[in-house]
Amino acid sequence: MTDPTPHIAQKGPFQVEVEAGKTYHWCACGDSKKQPFCDGSHKGGPFVPLAYTADVTGTKWFCGCKHSGTKPMCDGTHKKL
Repeated sequence: MTDPTPHIAQKGPFQVEVEAGKTYHWCACGDSKKQPFCDGSHKGGPFVPLAYTADVTGTKWFCGCKHSGTKPMCDGTHKKL
């Protein structure tokens, strides 16, 4: 069996304003219509969302290509896809 490959939602990060203490569920499959967050599209597949709790209020860059080495944050991997 091969490793499942997530769909690339976009080849670049999603800029999101987060609130300290709030938990966000990042879409790992790439199919959510509420990118970069989960809408349940992964159900029945091999992916599960990744919970992220913001430590501070401010701007964060969430991975849009779903291939980052620092999920759920962007690490620039999209530039190599």
